[in-house]
Amino acid sequence: MVSDPPAPRRVDVVLDIICAHSYIGYTRFARAARRFRAAGGSLEVRFLPFQLDPDAPATGEPLLVALERKFGPGVSAETTRVAAHAAHDGLRLDYAGAVHTSTLQAHRHIALAARHDLAEQVTERLFRAYFTDGVNISDPAVLARLATETGLGSGTDPHDGMDEVHAGLERVRRGGVNAVPLFLFENGPALSGAQSEQTYLSALENPGH
Repeated sequence: MVSDPPAPRRVDVVLDIICAHSYIGYTRFARAARRFRAAGGSLEVRFLPFQLDPDAPATGEPLLVALERKFGPGVSAETTRVAAHAAHDGLRLDYAGAVHTSTLQAHRHIALAARHDLAEQVTERLFRAYFTDGVNISDPAVLARLATETGLGSGTDPHDGMDEVHAGLERVRRGGVNAVPLFLFENGPALSGAQSEQTYLSALENPGH
């Protein structure tokens, strides 16, 4: 008698595309996920939206201008530190070239991608577009290009998928989440912040701990 395959390990990931720590944490988690799957593990990753700056303009503005307005002129030293930290993970964070903008449409594209099992790829591409490519991830033309690059090939209707985004934002709000990234392992831990790759892998391999 052939037994049924085990149910996929499920992880809910709460993040925002404009959050550098979300980018670093997700990069490490994605590497752990690849190792887990390569060893035969089955994994379902679900994304929940979060907005660090829900009032950010869709038209976009230089990221350093937005950060200095919020945190003061000393923020440049912090961005330099975070960029150097991210470089250890092979990431290039170009704060000087980044365009601060609303992430609502980016989250909508992640929701659309989830319908086609492409959410992980689209999320990574959106992070890279924001932090490295210096493009406005609210711009419909930019989003259309990224959708094509990742195989999504859709998303031109600005309302398609928005119900999922608003439902996700409400779920996160009700859950009391006030900082990202947050990794919620089914029957396992809730890991906040950018943990190590090994920490994520251990959480995947050891349900219930």
